[in-house]
Amino acid sequence: MRGRRVIGDMAVLTPDVYEVVSRYSLLEGLLPDECRDFVAHGRFRQVQQGAYFFHQDEPADLFYILISGQVKLTQLTPDGHQVILHYFGPGEGFGIIVVLGQMAYPASAYALEDCTALSWDRETTQELMRKYPDIALNGMEIVAQRFAMLQKRYQELATQRVEQRVALTLLRLVRQFGKRTEDGVLIDIALSRQDLGEMAGTNLYNVSRILRKWEKAGIVCIGRQQVALCQPHELVVIAEGISR
Repeated sequence: MRGRRVIGDMAVLTPDVYEVVSRYSLLEGLLPDECRDFVAHGRFRQVQQGAYFFHQDEPADLFYILISGQVKLTQLTPDGHQVILHYFGPGEGFGIIVVLGQMAYPASAYALEDCTALSWDRETTQELMRKYPDIALNGMEIVAQRFAMLQKRYQELATQRVEQRVALTLLRLVRQFGKRTEDGVLIDIALSRQDLGEMAGTNLYNVSRILRKWEKAGIVCIGRQQVALCQPHELVVIAEGISR
């Protein structure tokens, strides 16, 4: 990464690294010197596209803040089905479960692109939490928000139509990875119809049928593993179940 120097695998901070990492809500409320101290304890890790940061059920020994690249968090159900839980971009953290105790990773973190991240082990993280209590409080808030998000998705599966769930999933992704283009707002990650189905709790056939319908109506533009929202307000109407 431009501007980065590494002694062994310990980071020597540069402004570009610090700017990305300090976006993460775990560091909210810290003074600049406290934030730099936290970041300086991280260790760089690079993971190539198609490889994993960690696998589900492995001992949770590190958590990460992503500096560059994109990561997909997936979970295998007991009957062998894969579920996509979340996508992460630069300035976002994953594996925070490590700070809670001796636990296994509940999901796998897969690199969609070549990735660079900073990592902290459990002992270092807990020492920094004792030193800066805001980090511990922020960590609890992050875990609570993730739990609330999973509850909301479960509620959607139980109460909403498939078309609503697909629309909600696209709106979430565009808030996180939206990039304005001539065609509309592009979801700037590799997103297959299978991926979208896993996130929305449906199958490939339903996703393909819905996207074809929306493309004919001019609501979305579909490319190879890409979706652009041409009329985002129409997706909001569908997601909210508003009758025209």
